[in-house]
Amino acid sequence: MFNELPVFKKLVRNADVMNRPENHLKHLLKIKTRFETFSRTGAGLFYDFSRQRINTDTLNLLFDLAEDRGLKNRFRAMSEGEKANRTENRAALHMSARSFIDEPVYVDKKNVMPEIMEVRKEIEDFTEKVRSGKICGSEGKPFKSIVVTGIGGSHLGSEFVSTALAHLADNNLSIHYLANVDIHAFGRVISEIDPERTLWIIISKSYTTTETLANEELARAFMKEQVAEPEKHFAAVTGKGNHKNSHLNSVTQTFRMFDFIGGRYSVSSAVGCLPLSLYLGYDKFEKFLKGAHEMDRHAIEAPACENLPLIAALISVWNNDFLGYPAQAIIPYADPLSRLAAHVQQLYMESNGKSVTEDGTPLTETQAGVMIFGEPGTCAQHSFFQMAHQGRPFPIDFIGVAKAWYDQFSHRFKGVTNHEQLWANLIAQPLALAQGTDDTDGSFADNTNDKSKFFPGNRPSSTLVIESLSPENIGRLLAFYEARTIYEGFIWGINPFDQFGVELGKRGAADIREKIARGDNDTDPGTQFYLDLVKNAGFAKDKGSHR
Repeated sequence: MFNELPVFKKLVRNADVMNRPENHLKHLLKIKTRFETFSRTGAGLFYDFSRQRINTDTLNLLFDLAEDRGLKNRFRAMSEGEKANRTENRAALHMSARSFIDEPVYVDKKNVMPEIMEVRKEIEDFTEKVRSGKICGSEGKPFKSIVVTGIGGSHLGSEFVSTALAHLADNNLSIHYLANVDIHAFGRVISEIDPERTLWIIISKSYTTTETLANEELARAFMKEQVAEPEKHFAAVTGKGNHKNSHLNSVTQTFRMFDFIGGRYSVSSAVGCLPLSLYLGYDKFEKFLKGAHEMDRHAIEAPACENLPLIAALISVWNNDFLGYPAQAIIPYADPLSRLAAHVQQLYMESNGKSVTEDGTPLTETQAGVMIFGEPGTCAQHSFFQMAHQGRPFPIDFIGVAKAWYDQFSHRFKGVTNHEQLWANLIAQPLALAQGTDDTDGSFADNTNDKSKFFPGNRPSSTLVIESLSPENIGRLLAFYEARTIYEGFIWGINPFDQFGVELGKRGAADIREKIARGDNDTDPGTQFYLDLVKNAGFAKDKGSHR
């Protein structure tokens, strides 16, 4: 157990030291060598953790923790095909889906790389034919819209990447996501597309996901009324063995996803490869894969003291289990990264939101995982930074992009461009959070005794910087958060690859769905109230309340 290690007790004592007033960040940041000591560059990313509440003793103890937990060895073994998903007896080979190394990877004594490369080639060929108009809809018109129909890991990662790289979409193909079973989501999508020019991509590993199948049924019914041969407007990404599903006989092509790649780690597989290649072009998607692969090799090979995702994971565990922060924000100062937090939220909270180790032992004295949330800066500053500065504190990942894509807009307001104004905020916010102010000179408050204008500071953050919004850099960023998530899971001794916690509510929904379909009543008054509400499409008109 993590908390039984000798280094755990040393870290507890170090946390007591770091909580002393003299170790407030406003004092630590005055140390001239601090920035150099607590920042690293690797695999195309710059990582500044100088405003985290750590000192050199903390960092050395965290490296001891990494050694004691055998993190590097476990990560490498995972990449080589060891069944890291122990509760489901599966490998975790999302990194193999973006590998560019001519080396075999064995699962149950079978090299899986030829099949992975075969799927990549199939998608490359399909992409070329769709984008060139060789494959088109039933009316002979080239496709102009893609609708990705899937939920959770079947859409969040792809949505992050397509939003981040929208400036590179050059073939007049628009991309839309139909995830929610809510009819309003379907209504929005069909209002934005031309059915005769639309390709629906159905993504479900098991082909049993209720929300996805319900949306597919609705899409097929809609398309049947719109075009002569609706099957020409559907493609599918699914797991092996689902070919017997009747819907898969009514698609233009099916692409395989593998059971050794979990949904939230599947952007590099056919799940992301198919829609993103169609939207961006296969060549750009391959560049994205190569960036992710570069970060993978860094996560595997770099020593702990230089390993960016490993250091980030250690600091996250430090913040959670030793300093007691239950949440973390992700604030990208780049609007194209607006869907990053939503993707990492699922990636991280589904992976590490666990209460037992992988052998079923309850966690004691430690809690795995934190709550992830976020919005782009500067919008986040005008949303929840009141709490960040003066309310309950939470660590923040600030993310900057050094070079603006739209550099032709050079108009200046107050002497700076918009990009420079953005960076002024990105530089100022972490410093203000760390240093705080008691406003002793009255520069902020009208009354220096006004405690409502006191900023305590000592609020930790890190800053990640990528050079530009290139496919390679988006791949590096994605792989950084994947590796960080997995390293944290390995520290706690949990399984970051299963997700049994999503099943209980789904089973309950299935029971209630059957009651609605049959028109049955329920013995629970609360449940019956809601069943009546759905049946009547509103509140009963002859009742003042539900009582």
